[in-house]
Amino acid sequence: MDQQTVLIRKQPPLGWMVLNRPQVRNALNLETWRAIAEGTAALEADPDIRVVLMRGVGNEAFISGADISEFKELRSNAEKAQAYREWPNRAISALLNCTKPVVAMIAGVCVGGGVQVALSCDIRIAARGTRFGIPAARLGLAYPLDGVLALAQIVGPANAREILLSARLFDAEEALSMGLVNKLVAVEELEDFVRHYAEQMAFNAPLSMAAAKACIREALKDPAERNQKLVEEMVARCFNSQDYREGVQAFAEKRRPKFAGR
Repeated sequence: MDQQTVLIRKQPPLGWMVLNRPQVRNALNLETWRAIAEGTAALEADPDIRVVLMRGVGNEAFISGADISEFKELRSNAEKAQAYREWPNRAISALLNCTKPVVAMIAGVCVGGGVQVALSCDIRIAARGTRFGIPAARLGLAYPLDGVLALAQIVGPANAREILLSARLFDAEEALSMGLVNKLVAVEELEDFVRHYAEQMAFNAPLSMAAAKACIREALKDPAERNQKLVEEMVARCFNSQDYREGVQAFAEKRRPKFAGR
């Protein structure tokens, strides 16, 4: 039986996607990209899951980049590379557009396409000692435009240029200073910290979190391309929701609200 490249673990209110190619430090092959897209969709569709978490199996690697063994056959020229991009594009879109918060738990190395996957998550929490980098220039490749845009939006154009042009590896402290990661913790504390962080997030109103994600996503677009109607509808849905009434009542009663996502 073929090894599952991504393991799906449901521990409501949390849902885990565990990248499971330890023999190549979780390098991304076509099957892994497909599994990320499908796994994200499955966890998003489960009403018992409030927060999605992504990690690599073990602490040696989050994602070590693309699986170069596929390059000769599947990405040998521009035409084949363009066809190959279908599943990476689907995976990145699934993460970016997931209505639930997606948290990346990063340890070991996060390189190349792994950085783009991490950038597609809402929150990035890394272990001290993690190394980051985008070595595309060392391989004669161009990083995809959507990846460059995400990188520049998060770390700024100056840092994005330095990361891409130097193609160097840098440490987790520098990643934190750039804004590439949100929090740093000791590797032995990483899983407990991320789990507790996500469990606290899971208490929040699902419709409110979905609206926040949509508002941020639209705000980052050019004004002419923003879907103002979608944002207005999501804001209105929050005000008209059972959760809004529960939140107000819980505040008045000085208790934690119990949100139902409707």
